[in-house]
Amino acid sequence: LAGRHVLFVEDVIDTGLTLNYLLRTLRAREPANLEVCVLFNKSKRRLIDIPLKYEGFDLPDRFVVGYGLDHRERYRNLPFVGLLKSEVFQGDTED
Repeated sequence: LAGRHVLFVEDVIDTGLTLNYLLRTLRAREPANLEVCVLFNKSKRRLIDIPLKYEGFDLPDRFVVGYGLDHRERYRNLPFVGLLKSEVFQGDTED
């Protein structure tokens, strides 16, 4: 990556913790520049400030599914993106 222009493309940014780690790791490889593109930004849940070059939609603190996004391996095949009703994941004990 040294000397190259890098665009990191992400589906959803939530707290920013994982993305912050990945960006630090990528910066250590000395790219010419490193920018972030996100389709869904959950800015209300952000714990770390991540500068975004491109942002599709700012989402409320809700779970989205469809068009490749899933919950417990379900709903990924929906031909649209929708908000998952809280009843579906109430009682989930896994993180």
